[in-house]
Amino acid sequence: MSTIDTTAAGTAKPAARVEEMPMARALNAGLRQALADDPKVLLMGEDIATLGGVFRITEGLQAEFGDRVIDTPLAESGIVGTAIGLALRGYRPVCEIQFDGFIYPGFDQITSQLAKLTNRGQGAFSMPVVIRVPYGGHIGAVEHHQESPEAYFAHTPGLRVVSPSTPNDAYWMIQEAIASNDPVMFFEPKSRYWPKGPVDFAGTAAPLHASRVVRTGTDVTLLAHGAMVSVLMQAAEIAQEEGVSAEVIDLRSLSPVDYGPILDSVTKTGRLVVAQEASGFASVGSEIAATVAERAYYSLQAPVLRVSGFDTPFPPAKLETLFLPDADRVMEAIDRAMAY
Repeated sequence: MSTIDTTAAGTAKPAARVEEMPMARALNAGLRQALADDPKVLLMGEDIATLGGVFRITEGLQAEFGDRVIDTPLAESGIVGTAIGLALRGYRPVCEIQFDGFIYPGFDQITSQLAKLTNRGQGAFSMPVVIRVPYGGHIGAVEHHQESPEAYFAHTPGLRVVSPSTPNDAYWMIQEAIASNDPVMFFEPKSRYWPKGPVDFAGTAAPLHASRVVRTGTDVTLLAHGAMVSVLMQAAEIAQEEGVSAEVIDLRSLSPVDYGPILDSVTKTGRLVVAQEASGFASVGSEIAATVAERAYYSLQAPVLRVSGFDTPFPPAKLETLFLPDADRVMEAIDRAMAY
């Protein structure tokens, strides 16, 4: 197994082209590369320096980059507000929100200030701020630790919103997000932190806001982001055994949405199932369903169907498997789509 060579002063170079690693380590490598590439990049968050964060995403980075990796007070509004000031002074801060449900104290700073300052200043300055948000379920945690708040931010003009589903995407997308001159909400699916996948360090990054076909098919299109992409791949395997060919698309970017591959796929298959962990009402899935219904109406052979978490608060950990969509619920939607 190869490793990442960080011995050269100020650089972080891969010792091999491809390495199998979990998303948590891929994010760590991506952050390390961004810190090495640009001295204006700073990391900020609760317990991210000495401890390396709750999920150890920033582990070891303070030892390498010193006071550019900053432990903050337990105050999300203060974290984001400080990042805004740093961005105005030419820095590129990367904030970690420890858990998805902790983001709300910083909501006003994000939606009222960070998202609007560039427009308010008529483009006189930019806001190169990344806010990393571990989100989603399947980790058996308590209240406020397993939420999916991405729709709030996708609804807010001025914010870019993305979510990787693989270690390779995580490595490249975090660097692209940091390089962006616009604020980026970077949603990291917690349940995908540990499964391993290949990371091509010598490859090239796909565009940050490009959706991608990850499995080809002819009968039905399945679309999701983050952790739900792996669930769709499971459902596609089951569907194949039942004689249904499912095409799977990884959304990757929630705002803006790259509709090209989605519409091309729906034109081919005539059916679309959109899946997400978040509750269904007024969600990212709702918006995509409405847009596809408008723009691909004459290609559809069935209504666009949605599979989501229920419209209730996230339940206690022992009930999370009932709340979160699984392959069986996706298969139910596939069967309904194919029955039209």
